[in-house]
Amino acid sequence: MITFTSAQLDLWIASFIYPLVRILSLAATAPFLSSAGIPRRVRLVFGIALTVAIIPILPPMPAVPPASGVGLWILAQQILIGVGMGLSMRIIFTAIDMASAIIAFQMGLGFATFYDPQSTAQTSVVSNFLTLLATVLFLSMNGHLIYISVLAQSFTAIPISSTSLHPSSWHFLAALGSKIFSAGLLLSLPVIVMLLITNLALGILNRVAPQLNLFAIGFPITLALGFISLILMMNYLAVPLERLFNEGLNAMLYFALPPP
Repeated sequence: MITFTSAQLDLWIASFIYPLVRILSLAATAPFLSSAGIPRRVRLVFGIALTVAIIPILPPMPAVPPASGVGLWILAQQILIGVGMGLSMRIIFTAIDMASAIIAFQMGLGFATFYDPQSTAQTSVVSNFLTLLATVLFLSMNGHLIYISVLAQSFTAIPISSTSLHPSSWHFLAALGSKIFSAGLLLSLPVIVMLLITNLALGILNRVAPQLNLFAIGFPITLALGFISLILMMNYLAVPLERLFNEGLNAMLYFALPPP
């Protein structure tokens, strides 16, 4: 007759629960995985399947029952680590949303919004277009597989333990938030420059020929040149987006590491 001790059962449960909590926390906050188009049951099955797949290669787990005080503290740490990893990558996609909002505002399409069921919010048509483009590019570079690779590496780089996250981890995550504005501005800069030159030309034209109704012709010109700028920008957008994705994936892995 095969018998098991309570210590063995606690160790088996801990070796499954601790990685599962980190994986599900990341899936709840990371872009694409946390999309409203993916049902919660699918994310739960994904987390369980991934946990079962990577358990054999994980480092030894702490022999702490999950229901104990220390075990609950470890679970809280895994939730924070998973949420922080997901937010690190979400910041990159938020930067793309910021660039889209700037472009839409400059083109005069800031009012053209609709309800996006994926983000469950009102988004502009330009923002929806660039977000879908970035998502397709992310999947084309096997971003979903890199998610799994980064998750597996995170258990070695950030071992499961009762050690608290260093305060510099959250400072790093807050500093990473500046990417929303800097990267968003840099991505939208070609369209901003093109439309700035257009607005200056229209202003000069208004001074030279005041009888022209620039309110009637200015918007179509600005809109047309904005779309032309977007078309030209598509040929060069893959390189900066790939660089941003790599920065986000590196931040996912190293945000919770202690300072050197």
